[in-house]
Amino acid sequence: MDAKLLIEILMKLVGGLGIFLLGMKHMSEGMQAVAGNRLRSLIGAVTNNRIMACLVGTAVTCLIQSSSVTTVMVVGFVNSGFMTLIQAIGVIIGANIGTTITGWILVLKIGKWGLPILGVAAFFYLFSKRERLRFTAMAIMGIGMVFFGLQTMSSGFKNDAVKQVLENIFSLMDAGTYLGMLKCAAVGCIATMIVQSSSATLGVTIALGMTGTMDFATGAAIILGLNIGTTITAFLASLGASTNAKRAAYAHILFNIIGTLWLLPFFPKYVELVEGIVNVLKPGGEAAQVLTAKLALTHTGFNVINTILFLPFTGVLSRVVTWLVKEKRKEIPHLTFLDVRMLETPSIAIQQSLDEVNRMGDHVAKMLDALRSIMSSEAVNEELVKKVFHREEVLDVVQKEVTEFLDHVLSGNLPHDVVEASHRQLRIADEYESISDYVATILKLYLKKEKAGLKFSVAECEGMLKLHTQAAEYVAMVKGGVGEGAVEVLSKARSQGQALTHAVKELRNAHLEATGTDGGSPLASLIFTDMLNAYRRVKDHALNIAEALAGEK
Repeated sequence: MDAKLLIEILMKLVGGLGIFLLGMKHMSEGMQAVAGNRLRSLIGAVTNNRIMACLVGTAVTCLIQSSSVTTVMVVGFVNSGFMTLIQAIGVIIGANIGTTITGWILVLKIGKWGLPILGVAAFFYLFSKRERLRFTAMAIMGIGMVFFGLQTMSSGFKNDAVKQVLENIFSLMDAGTYLGMLKCAAVGCIATMIVQSSSATLGVTIALGMTGTMDFATGAAIILGLNIGTTITAFLASLGASTNAKRAAYAHILFNIIGTLWLLPFFPKYVELVEGIVNVLKPGGEAAQVLTAKLALTHTGFNVINTILFLPFTGVLSRVVTWLVKEKRKEIPHLTFLDVRMLETPSIAIQQSLDEVNRMGDHVAKMLDALRSIMSSEAVNEELVKKVFHREEVLDVVQKEVTEFLDHVLSGNLPHDVVEASHRQLRIADEYESISDYVATILKLYLKKEKAGLKFSVAECEGMLKLHTQAAEYVAMVKGGVGEGAVEVLSKARSQGQALTHAVKELRNAHLEATGTDGGSPLASLIFTDMLNAYRRVKDHALNIAEALAGEK
């Protein structure tokens, strides 16, 4: 084989595989964008019911077109404490079924139409003004790229010299023998570990089968191997994660390894069963299409059978991985539950960041509660003082982490609602952090007064505590609106905000009048008015949160 021909063939193979993988990515991103809300509701539907968890795993993987992304996402959820180990195992088992949809897409009789589909969908994707249509076109464009990439790879394998070389290689891995079957499975496993995509390995296997270079039994054995190889992604995702996240990744590995090992002795019978089913359901059609259907059924059948066998024993699997991965003596503490593993699924990532923003609101509410306890006590509670200042420092870091996380989310190709939600959360996080700063400022002013031995009048103390209660209730109302996504909280925030501003003015006027009469301490007067200003700023930032929630600038 001359060098020019070899370069041409390699260009087709590499280019075809690249187009195939890019098509899978576009298909996944397009479907995620179109089904974003459904995806969030599906994840929210996960319960300890193993069947429901399995169905959710299957449905989510069908939507995002990647079991690797699903398992990485599940590891992230377990790592953040959003999902239990039992729930995660159920979802992972279901994800193995969902990923087999790729093979069935390739069974469709649209192989030669891959390029036209890609071209037409690209026009809609580039020039459509309607977002939903644009991302739908993106998913269809991905499907076109998958078929065009597969066709390009197949054309590279069709060269007579290449076919001869491949036939010689596959003759060394005769799936008709037990050793040959293991060799084929090893090839599928290693190839999938390298590209970290079972869909890519399946695509190359189908492309080889379409040229007649490889028989069905060999392809089926490679598919058994790719089921083990695909676990590498979850394993890599678990590195540096919590103990339970590691256990979820190990459950995925055990499920696929055990599922493959028990099937190996019955592999020849399984191949015959698949061939028989396909011949009954589809006796005609092109040889390449029939082979694709057999490989797709092999992949689906393997995972469905293993799911039926494993699902009743998810509890046992949970105990096994718990025994394998011992609890760490001390987990590394995390200020937030944000996980970069979620960035592959922006519609889920945006929900995770919202949960973190809501936790910021909880921190602010606790700071205000502690501040009231400090101000209403006769002696300064040093423990509570430390907690308030600690929470303020924590919120500074959390706000930074939320901002960095959302910046990564916004760097992707996102639908408008995710972009809007990201900007809204960025603003709310910033406002919560500002409220915490002013709460800390009020405490510093109060401690300065106490240290200087200064006193407010009884009326001023009562008025300040009443104002504090009013401000805390105001922040709690806005916080509740953020948690529930209630945009109507803005009208309440405006009316009650005016009342709070009026209360600040009344207290200031009364204080200035009293100071002019009895000639009190200038420092005490300055501290009192600064505290009033800080409470007004707390109200202003809470009102900004309500405006951000309602979509106002």
